[in-house]
Amino acid sequence: MDAQDKGSDARHGPAEPGVPGPRAPLPGPVVPADEPPATEEPQPSPEAEGTAEPPTDPSDGPRTGVAALSFRYQIGAALALTAVAVGVCVHLGMTFLHVAPPNTVSKKHSETIADWIYPEFEQNWKLFAPNPLQQNVSVQVRAEIRTPDGTSRTTGWYDLSAQDGRDIDGNPAPSHTQQNELRRAWDFYVSTHDDDNRPVGLRGALSESYLRRIMAMRLDRADAAGADGEVARVQVRSRTTQVPPPSWSGEKVSDKAVYRVLPWWLLPEGETRGGIG
Repeated sequence: MDAQDKGSDARHGPAEPGVPGPRAPLPGPVVPADEPPATEEPQPSPEAEGTAEPPTDPSDGPRTGVAALSFRYQIGAALALTAVAVGVCVHLGMTFLHVAPPNTVSKKHSETIADWIYPEFEQNWKLFAPNPLQQNVSVQVRAEIRTPDGTSRTTGWYDLSAQDGRDIDGNPAPSHTQQNELRRAWDFYVSTHDDDNRPVGLRGALSESYLRRIMAMRLDRADAAGADGEVARVQVRSRTTQVPPPSWSGEKVSDKAVYRVLPWWLLPEGETRGGIG
């Protein structure tokens, strides 16, 4: 048998025992009739993989400012900002104490304040004018009462400022009269009279008349004259005491009261019973 016959037998006839025949093809995937056959996605080449850019996050941008510094430099920047803030606060505090009215703190640290301010930061203005009061001033009055039988008697001192204080204490809405009438009347009188109680300027007589009428009305409310008497004269005085400083200041002030006593004032006929004639 020649080579051609052997090949024909190998293709069409059974294989001889012990001789392997051709391998049958594997069955392919079953594709439904209504679906197109799947196509293979093209795989990128190794060269394309090397040149492709990775996806970027919009928030993952370059850091700027302090965030761009290393941790060591960030600590240095924080310390520098803290030092600047402390320096600004100290400077503002020293300047405030320099221009503020004399007080316990400025007196105690006067040398330190002066060393900081002069000569570079010298200020020639003051924060408040005039200085706030550091005294307690109370206005008191007494009266000479004339009775129908021709006799007279003198009352004790009525502390009108203390009466206003009692009316204001615990009152959520005190009146303007309780808070300011007596105080403003006394300030008006002091500003228009000298130390010898002589009027200065044209407003001296007006301030005296205003204060006198307030005294007459207050005595009438207190019923100082009684049922059968009337107020003939009044006398006013002020009692001034220093506000005690705090215990830690070391400042020493006198605790003695200082009195300013005005002369007796005769009341006009219409004011003897608290009127305003």
